Amino acid sequence: MPTSAKSEKVAEIKGKLTEGVGVVMVDYRGLSVRDMQEFRSAVRSAGGDVKVYKNTLTEIAVRELALPPMDEFLVGPTAFIFVGDDPVAPAKAIADFAKEHKALEVKGGFIQNAVVDVAAIKAIAALPSREELIAKLLGTMLNPMTNTVRILNAPVEALARAINAVAQQKEAA
Repeated sequence: MPTSAKSEKVAEIKGKLTEGVGVVMVDYRGLSVRDMQEFRSAVRSAGGDVKVYKNTLTEIAVRELALPPMDEFLVGPTAFIFVGDDPVAPAKAIADFAKEHKALEVKGGFIQNAVVDVAAIKAIAALPSREELIAKLLGTMLNPMTNTVRILNAPVEALARAINAVAQQKEAA
């Protein structure tokens, strides 16, 4: 018979799994409390949320939501990084922190209705951020307009240079 505390925890996990675009699971064994605080802060500033739940309660929540099984990731101590709207920024924060702290090991995750492995999470971390993509898109959209302005401005510039050259010749004479 499940206790009310466990039922509430399962409901909390289910809510976390459904409100964002996914979750990344990491093994945090070997991290100090200070390192874990730094990790939580880095992920939070990137738009993620770090929680630690019992694996069995997470398995129950996954089963109740009819999500694909993630049993291979739910072994040993597991920290869950819940991702909001943009999975790239938290994935970058996790990858950057894992480079500095070798004890942090990415297990895998569930992003946009698909179970992903470590390689997929590293690939997501390698993507440019949303802001970078928007800037590139705007640059691409503005490029033809900028070229058009330059082309239309070229005859006027040539005329101005020619008049300036004639003026300088007359001054020299």
